[in-house]
Amino acid sequence: MGLRELELGGILFSPMLVFALLALVVTGVLRRGIHWAGLTRWIWHEALFDCALYVCVLATIVAVLG
Repeated sequence: MGLRELELGGILFSPMLVFALLALVVTGVLRRGIHWAGLTRWIWHEALFDCALYVCVLATIVAVLG
């Protein structure tokens, strides 16, 4: 994909927007998997964990696709 702008209906979108939305979806799937596996009892602060997980997923997506 690279770091090229995406055009949709004459509007240019930053690739970071696409990466952020993709990271949000992946984080949601991972979060549901963690909850389903019963690992949430090991999480001390869930909001902080969610934020850190999102940042890690976003960094991975940018490193792989960027």
